[in-house]
Amino acid sequence: MLGMRTVALPDCRPLLADADDLTLVFQPIVDLATATIAGYEALARFPGTAGPDAWFAAAAEVGIAAELEALAVHKVLAAVDGLPPNAFLTLNVSPHLLGTDVVQDALSSRADLHRVVVELTEHTPVDDLAALRRQTDALRERGARIALDDAGSGYSGLQQLAAVRPQLVKLDRALVAGIDGDPVRMTLAEMIGEFAGRIDARLLAEGVETPAELAAFARLGVPLAQGWLLGRPATTFAPLSAEVTQLLRAQVARARVTETVAGLLRPVRRYEPDEDTAMVAPAVLLGPHGEPAGLLLSDPRTAEVYTSPVSLRVHPSTGIDDALRRALSRPPAQRFDPVICTDPTGEVLGLLRIEDLATAAGSGR
Repeated sequence: MLGMRTVALPDCRPLLADADDLTLVFQPIVDLATATIAGYEALARFPGTAGPDAWFAAAAEVGIAAELEALAVHKVLAAVDGLPPNAFLTLNVSPHLLGTDVVQDALSSRADLHRVVVELTEHTPVDDLAALRRQTDALRERGARIALDDAGSGYSGLQQLAAVRPQLVKLDRALVAGIDGDPVRMTLAEMIGEFAGRIDARLLAEGVETPAELAAFARLGVPLAQGWLLGRPATTFAPLSAEVTQLLRAQVARARVTETVAGLLRPVRRYEPDEDTAMVAPAVLLGPHGEPAGLLLSDPRTAEVYTSPVSLRVHPSTGIDDALRRALSRPPAQRFDPVICTDPTGEVLGLLRIEDLATAAGSGR
């Protein structure tokens, strides 16, 4: 397979009779704005009726927790090439096991991780956040994105969010259930979404099970969701059903009381690393995995061309007022730079000019 190298599978014989006893199912992650699948979460399954939590707890008891997680990582990475176009695949890793040799070997079985999201699922406090940051930075350099599970719970505290700087923040199921009838949950979800936006991350509502919960997150402008309402785990990368697609479109259309930034997008040139061509501003400079790495801009007073770092990225479902407020809260040197708009996979869709945002916000669009 492309980007794969042969690595011996971890020995899980104290728990599993065979490596094939661990199988995978895939649950869709939905882009609410477009009513399409943005990616899938890979979930481990085992023989019998016991859930995966019981199996991983048993593995910890017999001292092979890292080996079992590494086996799951191997299987997830082997499934990446079968993904539908423009979709990512999420794999779960416990942060306290991320630095172990066997998990690192499993992650190295695929060189190119640009369609992979490494989700940190924490049920044990992390003692060395600096080491965790180094480990996640190394994965980012290989193209992976980082997700943090259970935001709003006791484990994924603000320190861990600040240290890891994830690109995807998953809202704890305890805040998702019944959010439509609970103003406190609604406020907490909004606060976590605001925090995620400030660190250039996307919020994902996990465990959405009712149309009323879906409607609440559509009103909040949450970009991503998953749950049994939208699609149950399956052994294949299943598409959305026609019924779910229709429900999504109806809920999102109903929630759009104000316009989003999608209608303000301006096309923009994109330049690959070391591209041998004369570059014209404005443009987006891409990194080695196609991610936006910088802006090529022109000073309107002097026509001098210069580069600026990427200081803000938004999803096309972001509200105009929210995008403008976030743009104007940037450091002074980048405050009036254009805002990059990307889809859930990180692909650049276009630029948003501050003057366009300000005009639209002032006109009440």
